[in-house]
Amino acid sequence: MKDPITVSLCMIVKNEENTIKRCLSSVRDLVDEIIIVDTGSSDSTKDICKNFTDKIYDFEWTDDFSSARNFSFSMATEDYILWLDADDILLPEDIKKFKIMKESFDSSLDSVTMKYNVGFDEYGNTTLSYRRNRLVKASRNFKWVGFVHEYLEVHGNIFNSDIAVTHKKINYSPNRNIQMYENKLKKGIHFSLRDILYYGNELYDHKRYNMAFQYYSKFLKSDKGWSEDKIRICSNISDYCLSVNKFEKSRKYIFKSFEYDNPRAEGCCRVGFSFLMENKLHQAVFWYEMALKLEKPKNSLGFFNDAYWTWIPHLQLCVCYDKLGNHKLAYFHNEMAGKFRPNDKRILFNKKYFQNIGIYKM
Repeated sequence: MKDPITVSLCMIVKNEENTIKRCLSSVRDLVDEIIIVDTGSSDSTKDICKNFTDKIYDFEWTDDFSSARNFSFSMATEDYILWLDADDILLPEDIKKFKIMKESFDSSLDSVTMKYNVGFDEYGNTTLSYRRNRLVKASRNFKWVGFVHEYLEVHGNIFNSDIAVTHKKINYSPNRNIQMYENKLKKGIHFSLRDILYYGNELYDHKRYNMAFQYYSKFLKSDKGWSEDKIRICSNISDYCLSVNKFEKSRKYIFKSFEYDNPRAEGCCRVGFSFLMENKLHQAVFWYEMALKLEKPKNSLGFFNDAYWTWIPHLQLCVCYDKLGNHKLAYFHNEMAGKFRPNDKRILFNKKYFQNIGIYKM
């Protein structure tokens, strides 16, 4: 029988008194060492951490997340390193999976990816998730890159697990990241291609669209850059175009995203919506039906919104077919959407509507 691997948990924290106990409590029985690097807390964060570990280190904040994370990794002494943010947790089913994995772990692995669940609907169902390299072999000395929106540069033997880390954000500083970028610009610091992307994202999130699109254009024109990031840029621009009724231009950017990977349900639904807004119902039906035919990639590191792969196409097809006079098909798709969201007010309203016109009987 294999000896189980040992794991160091490495975290960087600052003023996380509202979340850190919840995080550490969820993983304390999974790890053999907890490394806490504090970048300047003025609350009770460190006092709370002392209940879980004595390995707490102060680190002077330099507007560089990678520096702090790399320091935390340098303090690890176990076989593998798990990293989390203070507002992350492992749910009971994922704790169980982690324990099983740890007991029968293949020590030839350099990294294990885990799903990162970051978006949720009002019922608590995951709507947005993507994969991250979450557990890495300490001896490989993998490094973090980027002063903000940092990533762990990993290569080698990588395993995609079915374990998920769940993000439960309580505190949010909406201006922190964009201020960090603009401070770097004022100092004349050169932006990497990744910095160009994420500064563009920050500008977009702050509704500074014209400047955001300038940075997005720089990224798209590069022959480098991750295809998933280019798909996300195209989706963002498409969403903006939809919001200002530029439907043809919205479709242009979704079709451009197809250059980087096979069509996805998110893109098909955006195209369908653009046609629906133009009352081009047959075209809208085509694209929503296409979304339902696609198979969601299983181990992709890209960004996926489960709603587009499940209930949204059905609900929109309900609208389309009703407008086309095919009430039976409209009812069918409303029922299909209801399997995913049985208490959705829109779906319940539609059901009552179909009852009133004689398509559905209680």
